[in-house]
Amino acid sequence: MATCGLVEYDQAPAEVRAVYDDIMATRGTDWINNFWKALAHHPATLRRTWESVRQVMAPGALDPLTKELLYVAVSATNQCGYCIASHTASARKAGMTDAMFAEVMAVVGMANETNRLASGYQVEIDERFRP
Repeated sequence: MATCGLVEYDQAPAEVRAVYDDIMATRGTDWINNFWKALAHHPATLRRTWESVRQVMAPGALDPLTKELLYVAVSATNQCGYCIASHTASARKAGMTDAMFAEVMAVVGMANETNRLASGYQVEIDERFRP
């Protein structure tokens, strides 16, 4: 259960409902997930976070599936079970297959391992890698 509980739509103040309505319209859904309901205890944080997510995840140089795969990868590294579940569902909706998920997890695992090794050994960056 969320630390402060969840703010359901029918109990939300008008400013929270406005954000909820925008989330549902943008995502083409008829429900609000628990992440947003938890943030709704602080409407300014809810609004700011939603605006940032909406901007970052909007169409751009990266396609929606790539953005979701990146989100899953970072969420796995940060060990956020909620975000792994949420963005895995979004990635599947955008076309991710089981094989793609497995490959992303393999890359995440390898990157985390080699990052720790390079950091632990304090490996100097090769000049050829620098711009």
